[in-house]
Amino acid sequence: MPSPTETVEVAFISPRHLAGGGDPAWITVPLHRACDWSYEHDPLMPRVVLTSPDKTALLRLEPNTEAQWWTLHHTAGRDRPSWYASFGARTPVEIISAFVDALTDPAPSQTVPPDPFEPLRQHSWASAPGAEGLISPDGTAFVQHLGDEQDPGAWFVTATLGPGRPVWQARFGEHTPPRLINAFTTALADPQPVWRTNGPLGLATLDPKIINRRVIDVPTEHVAAALTGRVESLSARHDTPSADPIPPSQPPSRNSRRR
Repeated sequence: MPSPTETVEVAFISPRHLAGGGDPAWITVPLHRACDWSYEHDPLMPRVVLTSPDKTALLRLEPNTEAQWWTLHHTAGRDRPSWYASFGARTPVEIISAFVDALTDPAPSQTVPPDPFEPLRQHSWASAPGAEGLISPDGTAFVQHLGDEQDPGAWFVTATLGPGRPVWQARFGEHTPPRLINAFTTALADPQPVWRTNGPLGLATLDPKIINRRVIDVPTEHVAAALTGRVESLSARHDTPSADPIPPSQPPSRNSRRR
């Protein structure tokens, strides 16, 4: 008699910017397996450092109660000075991954740089009183740009539970490509909930009166397959295998002859 399918409780949370950070593997594993970013390993330090194949970008994940947990530095290019982006610990990995996926896209759009505010306007974000930026309909997220077309400035995205109750902040240096910030704000404004499992990196520890939380039982294998599916999807952009690296074939015997 077949055994019953094992399930795990999964919470679907909205607004997504208050869902908690989630599992960092949602970002780090695809970068390594699908995008060929190399990593530094130090078992004595609670941090992850990933470097892009061309050595132009470095992503550091380092738990730090006094600073941002995620920091990405990009070297200068032909048409752009160096730039950075950083994200607080509770920034949902689904929103950060939208930024990183746009960065690693092998065929980015060459159209006119998008306006990062536009995805927010399309979801009823409104002008913030007394500040240059847009605020979410529920008042818990604020996107601010300190520059203009003539003088590019930094961008700040802040999620809060009210005055004096910050949850996380994302910061983008003045030379960060607008298409990447646009990818971030598009994911930020998406009304679809994100899911969290019951673990140390999972469920939000936020005010249940503010978030919407729907809990259902999901087959364990479906939860485990989500990350694999993400890796496969990103690998397909590069036309490379999505599985773990295949060991090199054995070298021919010294006694073999060429034909």
